[in-house]
Order: sequence, then structure tokens, then C-alpha cells
Amino acid sequence: MRIFITIVILFAVAIGLAVGARFNPGNVVFFYPPYRIDMSLNLFLALALALFVVLYMIMNAIRSTQQMPQRVAAYRREKREREGNRALRDALKSLFEGRFGHAEKAAMRASESNENAGLSALIAARAAHRMSQVDRRDAWLSKVQDPSLKTARLMTAIELSTDEHDPASALESVRELNSSGTRHIHALRLALKANQRAKDWPEVLRLVRLLDKRNALHPALSRRLRELAYEDLLSTQAHDSESIRRVWSTIPAEDRVQPYVAVRAAKAFNATGLHDEARSVVEKALAVDWDERLVRAYGESAAAEGSAALLAQIEHCEQWAKAHPTDPELALTLGTLCLRQKLWGKAQRHLEQALSQAGDMESVRQAHLKLAQLHEALNQPDDAASHYRQCALATML
Repeated sequence: MRIFITIVILFAVAIGLAVGARFNPGNVVFFYPPYRIDMSLNLFLALALALFVVLYMIMNAIRSTQQMPQRVAAYRREKREREGNRALRDALKSLFEGRFGHAEKAAMRASESNENAGLSALIAARAAHRMSQVDRRDAWLSKVQDPSLKTARLMTAIELSTDEHDPASALESVRELNSSGTRHIHALRLALKANQRAKDWPEVLRLVRLLDKRNALHPALSRRLRELAYEDLLSTQAHDSESIRRVWSTIPAEDRVQPYVAVRAAKAFNATGLHDEARSVVEKALAVDWDERLVRAYGESAAAEGSAALLAQIEHCEQWAKAHPTDPELALTLGTLCLRQKLWGKAQRHLEQALSQAGDMESVRQAHLKLAQLHEALNQPDDAASHYRQCALATML
């Protein structure tokens, strides 16, 4: 349709020029003594137009000739860019396919283009890491000098160092990343993994809390990391009573009542002789959530024989027994406390209840052991020997 309209317009212009030239009687005379040139005005206009076209073509040819080196350079540059982009696509494709050697070679070709040099170096670094070529990986990372790729370089360095179990290098990159003010969720996850490998548990706890606030960590993983962190922080291997108190004061109130935290804290306090603090920790945790591990830790935190604190423990257990009458761990703990206080009748009743309700061999063994000690204290050697035998059998099973 466009061609048809163009042809119609050209015919119309040609007809208009022919009609106009027919009614144009003017002529042009050129004098150059002794010469004289006469021509019609129409011919003069046609020659002038032809001269203009010729001059335009000559000037255009001269300009094109002058621009030829730049056009050749631009063509070669565009060709290199096309080849670099093609090599970059090949490198990415090979990396995702697991062909790491081919990916590194393609990335090397892509790095010849200045625009692709940074990204291709990151791809090559990942490919070299997958082939366990640490020196080549670090060399590729060192080539990423573009400021706009700083975050990408640091994130890659953190991830690869963590994957290689090199937490020192990973944490160094984390510090550099934090100094630039970049703290997105994936960076926090990588920092968490690096600090976990480095066993920097206070920092692990801080990062877990940050990720929990953003719902960026699975609850089961968060709970497990907290357990590991608190287990290390509350370890008694390198702590005295004052350091345990100091560590406990840094734990948030909402974490103190968690069973796994309270149990470990009670064990740490008991190991350093702080039984009163251990009982307080367990009582507060049991007021929030009932857990057999806490009940067992409460029994391990027994006060001195004949003390008011021991009587208070027994009273607490009796109150809990009203709400949990069929709990074998509570019955075993209450029986143990009564045995320690020499309340023989109560001790025997609760220990026998624990024995009848026990669901695991460890509880059965403990119940037989305590009953044997009870009968031994009551000068009943036959009954004591029978329970000792049962305890031994439970230990062997």
C-alpha cells in the first residue's frame, strides 16, 4: 500500500513539473566574451539540480571516507561485544549445567569485553571453586574491580569461603560488606553460616534474632541454632559461678523460659554449686511451659537435706502433681526429694508410682535405684537387693 501511494505521489509531482515547465517561457543567458550561452530556464533548473546532486554525492563520499576508520573501529567493537555477550551466555549456561571447566573458559572469553569483565570474573570464580581450584578462584575474584559489583563480589566471597569451611575469610568479607552498609537477608544468612562455622555463638544468636524478626529463618532451624548457641555459652568447662551469672544476665527474658535454655542453665548452675539459682530458673520455666526435662533438672537441683529450701521444693512438686497426676518424671522427682528429706512413706509411694508409669528404661532404672536406697535406709536388705538386681537388668537392656 505504501509503495502504491509513493508511486502515485511521484507521478503527481512529475505531471506537475511537466505542466509547469510547459508554461515557463523564460531563458537564461551566460556571457563570457567572446562566448554566449543561451538556454531555457527549465534546462538551467534541471542542470542546477543535477549539479547539486553530484556535489552532494561527492561530499558524502569524502565524509564517508574520512569516517571509515571510526566505523571500522565501531564495527570491531560491536563484534567483540556480541562475541563477549555470547560467551557470557555460554558461561552461565555451562555453570548451571555443571560443566565448570567449559564455564570458566567461556567466562575467560567474555572477560575480553570491558563491560562483561566483572560479571564473567564472578562466573569464573564460581566455576573454579566448584573444581576446587582455590588459587584460580581467588585470582578471578581479585579481578572484580568495578565499584558497582562490590556487593556481588563480597557476597560471592562469603558464600564460597563458607562452603570451603574457611570462616576466617568469610567473616573478613562479612565485615567489609557491613562497613559498606549493605545488610540484606541473604547476606545475613551467609554471615550466620560463617559465624556458626567459626563458633562465634554470641554473633550467631544476634543474627538468628535479626532473621527471626524478618521471618527469614525456618522455626526449626532457628530453634536448633539457639540450642547450640546456648549449649556452648552455658558450658561449664571454662566458666565459674560469676561468669555463668554474667552469661545468664545477657540472655533475653523470652529465651530464659524456653525449656532447652532453662535445662542447660540449671545444669550449669548446679555444676558450679548455684543450686538456688538453678531451682529458680526451672520454676520460672515450668510456670510457662511444662516439660519433663525441666522436671528432671529440678530434681537434680535438690537443696540440702533438712533445709527449708528442700521442703519448699517438695511443696512445689506436690502442687504440680495435682495438675499432672500421671507424670512419671514428676513422680520420680518427688519421690527422690522425699527420700532426701527422709519422708520414707511419701518417697516409697511416689517412687512406686513412677515405676508403674515409667515409659523408658532410664526412668525404670532410676526408680529401682531410689527404691533400693530407700529399703537400704529402712534396713530391708532383701527388698533393697531385689531392686538393685532390677536396676542392673534395666541398665543392661
